[in-house]
Amino acid sequence: MATSLLLCIALAGVLLLLLMVIKFKVQPFIALLVVSLLVALATGIPTQDVMKVVTSGMGGVLGSVAIIIGLGAMLGRMIEISGGAESLAHRFAEIMGPTLVAAALTIAAFILGIPVFFDVGFIILAPIIYGFAKVAKVSPIKFGLPVAGVMLTVHVAMPPHPGPVAAAGILNADIGWLTILGLLVSIPVGVIGYWVAKRMNRRQYSLSVEVVEQLQLAKPEDTTPGTAPVSAPSAGLIAALIVIPIAIIMLGTVSATVLPEGNAIRNTMTLIGSPTVALLIALALAMWLIGLRRGWSLEKASGVMGDALPTAAMVIMVTGAGGVFGKVLVESGIGKALADTLTDIHLPLVPAAYLLSLALRASQGSATVAILTTCGLLSEAVTGLNQLELVLVTLAACFGGLGLSHVNDSGFWIVTKYLGLSVADGLRTWTVLTTVLGFAGFIFTWAIWSFV
Repeated sequence: MATSLLLCIALAGVLLLLLMVIKFKVQPFIALLVVSLLVALATGIPTQDVMKVVTSGMGGVLGSVAIIIGLGAMLGRMIEISGGAESLAHRFAEIMGPTLVAAALTIAAFILGIPVFFDVGFIILAPIIYGFAKVAKVSPIKFGLPVAGVMLTVHVAMPPHPGPVAAAGILNADIGWLTILGLLVSIPVGVIGYWVAKRMNRRQYSLSVEVVEQLQLAKPEDTTPGTAPVSAPSAGLIAALIVIPIAIIMLGTVSATVLPEGNAIRNTMTLIGSPTVALLIALALAMWLIGLRRGWSLEKASGVMGDALPTAAMVIMVTGAGGVFGKVLVESGIGKALADTLTDIHLPLVPAAYLLSLALRASQGSATVAILTTCGLLSEAVTGLNQLELVLVTLAACFGGLGLSHVNDSGFWIVTKYLGLSVADGLRTWTVLTTVLGFAGFIFTWAIWSFV
């Protein structure tokens, strides 16, 4: 089939996907499956092979991401239910003092955002944001905007979140290196986001009546900086539980790089440093240190972890459906056609990944869908790249999915609702902030690309 026709089918498929998700509100899992089947048939994949491709695409992605997403959700749920998020935020505010409360909450949000999904983490921190805003007699936007920005940055750029994990699976990028580089890039991006949000907060924004009333109803004794719930685990413990799996993954990745093949230590550290084992270790520690040791029964600890699975299940299913779409794009020849086209117009892979993901994010709202679709489109174009290059292309797609959050994104409504922003002010602040963060992440990623 001609390259131009294949690309037209791909474009029609993406437009149909956007129409189903945006216009007709079809659940993304169903929309991705339907579009995948139609594209497979339109590109001439034999009917008897279509379901084999679907099954292969689903299994190929879920085989690498389902366990990680599930374990990450469990760890985040344990931290959420134990009150660890509040403890972490209050401790950072206490250490840095009242003049740097916004910076303290942003740092706490960065750490908390690694295992906890963006929407859940922001909702957990919202009461703390209100409390500090009331004590400081300022708008909650002063604290909430940088907190939301840094949490979304981590959500799109670092495992165990579904977007980067699934993208790594599609492009066969190493999750260990993705964790390391994602962390290294996210830190300066978070700093930039903090200063951009601080500059935005020089302007006064009108708050919704609901938020004004909630600030007036907040109890001073519940919002004193440096005060966390008595029964909550310590901030140091929560930080350690988040840092430990990251450190283990990094250690395994570094061991595989510096030690020779066949070395016993390398083999052992490669196993221990795999994301699955690292998260299992962190989850076991969390179960004991913030669960059983603090009076939880085994039944309660297991129940808390089990409660995380329904939410994770939907994320896993959408992720798997994204893998199906990516597999269809490869098997149909669309991926190769796009790769050839990118070669002909000399558009480098990193900018291509960023721009494709950014366009898809703006069109349909979901960062995860944008990232997965982009990586599916580029899966043939990355053939022959080394592991670091694969990771950087993955990161570029992830940061494209960070930008242009607006009215078709559920995260936009979560942030604006909790901070009391109007739609217009949300577009002036949150949409601009996410776009700046995504562009900064892309620039850092492209800069690293020039050195590898």
